[in-house]
Amino acid sequence: MAAAHDREVDDHAKGRIISDAPLSRPVPVSLRYDPGFSPATVRFGFPGAVEWSFPRALLETGLRAPTRRGDIGVWPCGRVQTVVELHTDDGVTVVQFDTDALLRFLRHTYAAGTSLSTR
Repeated sequence: MAAAHDREVDDHAKGRIISDAPLSRPVPVSLRYDPGFSPATVRFGFPGAVEWSFPRALLETGLRAPTRRGDIGVWPCGRVQTVVELHTDDGVTVVQFDTDALLRFLRHTYAAGTSLSTR
């Protein structure tokens, strides 16, 4: 029987781009995990073929307390939201997510790393 770690995770979440504009913009985000690519890395895919890869541990920690590594910051925002901040040479993109969507994604990544059979 094949192990579940052979499975890739491709979840989807709705993020909100936070800016100086009076209204935030919704954006679809693909949340990806490929244990064959890197078992410690998650990837967030945005429209326009923009993808960010960063350590899964950064996302986990950022759900509970502010954290940053390089160009990416993650922190809780209230009781039910999480913010992901992405820095480039052109500026900063701030995306707000429902924390439940990110927790569900993390659970899926860990399930993909365990055996389907525990006999």
